[in-house]
Amino acid sequence: MKWLILILGIACNASASVLVKIAMMPPRKFPSISEPMAAWSNWPFWLGLGLYGGAFLLYAASLARLPLNVAHPVLTAGAIATVALCSVVIFREPLQWTTCAGIVLVIAGVALITARVA
Repeated sequence: MKWLILILGIACNASASVLVKIAMMPPRKFPSISEPMAAWSNWPFWLGLGLYGGAFLLYAASLARLPLNVAHPVLTAGAIATVALCSVVIFREPLQWTTCAGIVLVIAGVALITARVA
């Protein structure tokens, strides 16, 4: 259960990042002096903000079940890897070999950190 909570936190965090990126892309607008009410119709921004809140609550719940030195690296690395992959699939951003190598190294490092935690 503790790992499921952390995985859901990763999913919320990564989804929030993707939604905020979508919210900043045309034709959507973020508030400006000329159009301050534009933010109210930008639903990806508000959903992303809510998912960041959900990610924080899930992270807090995971801290009740896992050590900080395990929960934080897993959440951070998981979010980094997920966002990198989502950027390729959803936004068609290029995936460099250095990004792939970095993801593999981060996952390997987190696996070593969490190896003794059941």
